[in-house]
Amino acid sequence: MGERILVTGGTGKTGRRVAGLLRGRGTEVLVASRTPQGAAQVRFDWADAGSYQAAIDRVGAAYLVAPAGPTDLLAAMTPFLERAVEAGVRRFVLLSASSLDEGGPMMGAVHAWLRTHAPEWVVLRPTWFMQNFSEAQHLHTIRDEGTIHSATGDGRVAFIDADDIAAVAVRALMDPGVLSGELILTGPEALSYGAVAALIATASGRSVTHRRESVAGMAARFEQGGVPAAFAGALAAMDGAIAGGAEDRITGEVERVIGSPPRGFAAFAGANVSVWR
Repeated sequence: MGERILVTGGTGKTGRRVAGLLRGRGTEVLVASRTPQGAAQVRFDWADAGSYQAAIDRVGAAYLVAPAGPTDLLAAMTPFLERAVEAGVRRFVLLSASSLDEGGPMMGAVHAWLRTHAPEWVVLRPTWFMQNFSEAQHLHTIRDEGTIHSATGDGRVAFIDADDIAAVAVRALMDPGVLSGELILTGPEALSYGAVAALIATASGRSVTHRRESVAGMAARFEQGGVPAAFAGALAAMDGAIAGGAEDRITGEVERVIGSPPRGFAAFAGANVSVWR
């Protein structure tokens, strides 16, 4: 039997899309989950070294989604990464973020580790997901209050569709001669949260507005939603960085890699109307 590709975070926003695309290309996929279901999934927990061996058996490449919760991601992820390299996993594709430079906090430290230790590596640095408005933090306030809360002010973000991230990830996993290093991934247009609210309102036919919060206020909201205090503060600080223009950029990496332009937010909103009603 040949090698297969491990997808950590395999039931999450990008992981499940990556796994589906790989299967569509006839690739054997091993989905890592703390609560596996079915033969194509394996029990895996970053904090449990006893779960590592089954997750790297016959694996040649791995898609890495960091565990939720720990702020020191390098310490949390290194034991598994070291075991995977020792076992012969050659290629690692890490999902990081456009706001996290190599060697910086969180996934930035893992990025630096891969450069030094991984035989082959790609770090995907997408900007903020469009799915944050349809599957994650903003969904409930849009649906229940007609409001998007953020501390981003008038700052703009070139929001990206998770489907486009997954398409790039699959190319990175399957075509090692084509991609290496880091890729900053964005959508086709930079939008303020106010503009996003207006696009969702137009698509859904209901009132949706952007409520401007302070950075401290957003940290408190994240904590109230169950996010650990240190991580909540880090997330709120990212909003503050957006307000200062940190995410106001557009790259052509998605189209360069997959050969077609990324989906725009208006098209995304039109396709997701039902979740906001």
